[in-house]
Amino acid sequence: MAYRSVADQDVAELGGAISVLARQKKDHITLDRLLHELNGSAGEAQAAVLTRIYRLVFPHAFAEESVLWPVMRRSLPDGHALTLEVEQEHQEVNELVTRLEQLDLDDPARGPLLDRLTAVLREDVRDEEDELLPRLQAVTDRRTLRRLGVYWELVRRTAPTRAHPVVARRPPGNVLAALPLTVVDRLRDLLDVARRHGPAAAAGALRGADRGLARGAGWIERIPLLRIGEDPSTRRA
Repeated sequence: MAYRSVADQDVAELGGAISVLARQKKDHITLDRLLHELNGSAGEAQAAVLTRIYRLVFPHAFAEESVLWPVMRRSLPDGHALTLEVEQEHQEVNELVTRLEQLDLDDPARGPLLDRLTAVLREDVRDEEDELLPRLQAVTDRRTLRRLGVYWELVRRTAPTRAHPVVARRPPGNVLAALPLTVVDRLRDLLDVARRHGPAAAAGALRGADRGLARGAGWIERIPLLRIGEDPSTRRA
């Protein structure tokens, strides 16, 4: 059976503005604009665009993994295989970003990593808009799509905003990880804003505080309870 891509449907066809399909498409459009902005950027300007990308894609993916993919696994006979492919893409994004954050802004090794990150993000969007979301649309009524949209948005707004490659990509591990990692990530976001816009004399102290929170997030990720439910193919040692 051929499915019509979400990219080719308007808001009304997707179930209205609060439908999960319309919300997903809106985020994808924003991501496309940011990826174009990322192309050709460098230094601090590049870092600023990447931060905006991370704050978009990580909460977006977390909400998918917590809200949408469990519904698809229950509703579709091949839901496990469909969602696993996207979870593997999400895992690769987390690992690429983790590697990027370990490199200086002028490190030549960043180029290939950024190219791969852009490619995986675009592939993820295509898989979702052309395959997963139309399949969900085919077995879900408009009322349910809107209800899922509200739930998805609530989760997205309270989800972690940073890469966490060790945490499970599936419930219950990722759901249990949400609260502690969100608190740490939002504190790091505040430190990042303060460093970029505050006095230069405070930058060193703010970087030190950020590194401390990053180490704390790493410890949280490795709590065994937060790794329950993950498929072995996305599990990182």
